[in-house]
Order: sequence, then structure tokens, then C-alpha cells
Amino acid sequence: MARPTPLSGFPEWLPAERAVETHVLDVLRRTFELHGFAGIETRAVEPVEELLRKGETSKEVYAVSRLHDEDGASSEKRLGLHFDLTVPLARYVLEHAGKLVFPFKRYQIQKVWRGERPQEGRFREFTQADVDVVGSETLPFHYEVELPLVMAEALSTLPIPPVRIAVNNRKIAEGFYTGIGLTDVEGALRAIDKLAKIGPDAVAELLEKDAGATPEQARQALELAAVNGIDASVAERVRALGVSTPLLEEGLSELVALVEAAEERVPGTVVADLSIARGLDYYTGSVYETTLVGHEDLGSICSGGRYDSLASDGSRTYPGVGLSIGVSRLVARILGAGLATASRAVPTAVLVAVGSEEERRRSEDVAAALRARGIPTDVAPTAAKFGKQIRHADRLGIPFVWFPGAEGDEVKDIRSGDQAPADPASWAPPAEDLLPSVQRT
Repeated sequence: MARPTPLSGFPEWLPAERAVETHVLDVLRRTFELHGFAGIETRAVEPVEELLRKGETSKEVYAVSRLHDEDGASSEKRLGLHFDLTVPLARYVLEHAGKLVFPFKRYQIQKVWRGERPQEGRFREFTQADVDVVGSETLPFHYEVELPLVMAEALSTLPIPPVRIAVNNRKIAEGFYTGIGLTDVEGALRAIDKLAKIGPDAVAELLEKDAGATPEQARQALELAAVNGIDASVAERVRALGVSTPLLEEGLSELVALVEAAEERVPGTVVADLSIARGLDYYTGSVYETTLVGHEDLGSICSGGRYDSLASDGSRTYPGVGLSIGVSRLVARILGAGLATASRAVPTAVLVAVGSEEERRRSEDVAAALRARGIPTDVAPTAAKFGKQIRHADRLGIPFVWFPGAEGDEVKDIRSGDQAPADPASWAPPAEDLLPSVQRT
């Protein structure tokens, strides 16, 4: 068989790299559960018509079909692999609404598939971690404050640089644009979303061409997008632009409440940025975008917002607010930039040496005794010279080698060279060596 050719966009981590990814997933899972979020897992496929409900994703969906249908019948529904975890969540809520308790606080960590062009930080198969709160008919605003704080806590525990969570509110843009007589809100938001890429002059042209703005309205829209801050001064700067509508005031009140709560809990992490427009065309309240400080070229690693119509069955509507982390995107940058490394490639803390194949049973008994006490243990693959067995442990990063003996066992810390008598019924490695750890570099 010829050497296989890697498939672009489908990452496969080596064991030490996978240890870093596992650490990231464990931190996220633990933080979400500390805040009362329950974990769920949904099926990998959804009906294609549901996946294509937004329309613009049609070229990205991977369709699923059998290579051979034995009975010759075609499937009643075309199925596709989910490209995010929001569509599955909406379906899950509708399907299980009668069994769920609302507000429903859920986290979900799963693979998703997206048929886009692979590039740095963008994959066709990747792991995503979502955290959402879903209400029934109503959902209090305080959850829009809670979600970015939970995410800030989770990200601050990871081996990554500080993060910046930029927040905006759809009500501000919509209320302001209405106040200046600009009716094409979605068109204006699409233009503002290009501000960082093409600059204010080009955006002003787009506002006039695509959103029907006058030169004066374009100028006012750009002035709004320039506002940012971490306290009530944000609202004062917007009011100073001379526009006032009830919806604008509601959005400003919510935005100030969010950034002030964040500044108290996670100082310097959350900032109001009214140039954030991505997603405001379908979000209905707060919207969030997260970047790594010093790695802004990676783009947003975590985004989300409030949506008042996550799902509806015709008689009841389920609003929600949530955030999504591109875990594979984040891990790829951690590994590629050398931001962190795992202490070892395997979970094993102890390698039990084998004096001879006739004595392997004795080594396996020692390993069994250590495992029974929760110590990850392996047995040497061959009864080679002890020096070779020690080198095998060293290549894997295993810190301890155990030597069974007729007159008593000994264990060696191969990093320091220290060796001492040990009893498998009572010996334990230092707590920091029990499991692999991930350190910032």
C-alpha cells in the first residue's frame, strides 16, 4: 500500500498535541458545569432543508448518503452533516421541550463539518464547544451578562494569551439607524462589518450604494461605529451624536450593564465596540466576538449573541443566548505558535520494567496494584536491558520506572536519577506527576 496522502482540512493531532486539546476540552467542560450548564450530544446529521434554512451555507454542507441502497429505495429525507451546533440545538429543543426545564442551560462539545476552503485556523472537520441558555417565550437579560463572564473565566484558565471580548447590541444599531432615517438596517450592518478591512471611506461608499444612505447618514453611521469603552461613557458618547429613540436607549442601557458587570468581575477583558457588526443581522440583542491579544490575525476564536427566535413550534417561541468556541482553531494556534506543551505524550505515570519474560507476570501484578489505586501504569514491551527500558520511558515522557525485585521493589525518577525502595500497595507519585499537565511556554 502506498503512503497515504493527508486530506487538507481534517486535522489529526499527535499524542502530545492531543493531550493539549484534551486539556482545553476538560477546562471548558469543567467551567461550564461549575456554572450549572448540562452537557448534551446531538446526532451528527440533520435534514438538509433544515441545514440550508439560512441559505448562504449551501456550498458548505456535506451531504450524507449510502453508497448502495440494498432495497433500491431512496431516502425520504436528504441528510447532511451539521456545520455548527445551533441548528441541532434548535431541533433538540423543539423535539424534547416537554422534557426540558426552562431556562435550559446547555453546553455541547462535538465535531462539526464545513466544506469551506482550508486555511490556517479553518478546517473542514473541527471540534466546536457551545454554551447556551434557552428560555420558553421569555429569557431575562441577565443571561446576556452571564454568558460572556462564563466564557471569560473558561478562557482565562487556558494556556493562551489574554483575550479581548468585544460586545455590541443590535438594539443600538437598529435604534440609531431608525433615528437618522436609515431604513436598510441589514444593508448598513453588512457595510459596517467591512470597516476593518476596507476603511471608513470605502464603507461610506457602500452605505450609500448598498444601504441607500445619504452622505450625512453614512457619516453618522461611521461615528456610531467609532464608539468603544468599558463603562457608562459609551452611552454618553452615543447620546452626544444627537440621536435618541426608545430602542436605542434600551440597547445602551443593556450594553452599559454588561460592560460594567464585566469590568467588576474580569477587569480589562470585555469592551464595548460598536463597530462589531458581524451577526447583528440575525442576533436581536447582545453580540460577542473574542480575539487573542497579540494574535488578532487569527480572527474571532469565540463568538455569539442573543437570538429571540432560536426555535418556534408555531405556538411557542424559544429565545436563547449563547457563545461558540472553535476549539480546533484555538488548539491549532496554541500548537503552531508554541504557546503550550504537554508534560508527556501518554497518560502513563509509571513504567514497570521486566527483568525477563519469565518474570513478566510479576511486573503485571505490580502494574495491576498501582492501577487499582488510580495510578496510570504500563508494563515494558520487552525484557530488554534496563537502560533500554528507561530510554523507552523517557521517549514517552513517563517520569517513573519501577523495578520489581526478589528482595523488594524500587522506583526510579528518571528525570533526577533518584531511586528508592517502594511498595505498590502504598507508593504514589507526586500529585503533579499523576496525570499529564499542560504548561504555558
